[in-house]
Amino acid sequence: MKNDFESSGRSVSDMKAHLVLTTKYRRKVFTPEMLERLEEILVDLCHKWGCKPIECNGEADHVHLLFQYLPQMDLSKFVNNLKSVSSRRIRSEYQDVIDKIYHKDVLWNASYFIASCGGVTVSTLKKYIENQGEK
Repeated sequence: MKNDFESSGRSVSDMKAHLVLTTKYRRKVFTPEMLERLEEILVDLCHKWGCKPIECNGEADHVHLLFQYLPQMDLSKFVNNLKSVSSRRIRSEYQDVIDKIYHKDVLWNASYFIASCGGVTVSTLKKYIENQGEK
C-alpha cells in the first residue's frame, strides 16, 4: 500500500480535494487542445503552491482537478489564484476562440465546487474513532 502522507513542519497529513471549475454561463469554450493547456497551467500552479496534483481533466464547459494539499494552505486563496491565472493565460493564448464566445474578460463562473476526499469512507472512519480504547 502506497503511503500518501505528507510531512511539513509539525504536521503529517493526507488531505485531498476535488475541485470543479465551470465556465461562465456553462458555455462550451474548451477544445481538446485548450484542455491540455489548462492541465499544464493548473499542474504548474499546484506545484507553485506546494500541492501535489493527482488528476486533471475536463470537458468543453468545466474542469476537474484532484490534488493533495497541506493543512496550512488557504484553499479559497488557492482557488482564486488558479482561476485568475488560468483565465489570464488561456484568454491570452486562445483569444480568438474565446472572443467568439465572450465579449468581456471572463472565463470562469464566479462560484466553484470543492470537496474533501480521502481513502476511507466517513462511516469507516467513524467506526474507527468509536472503537478507540476497545480491545
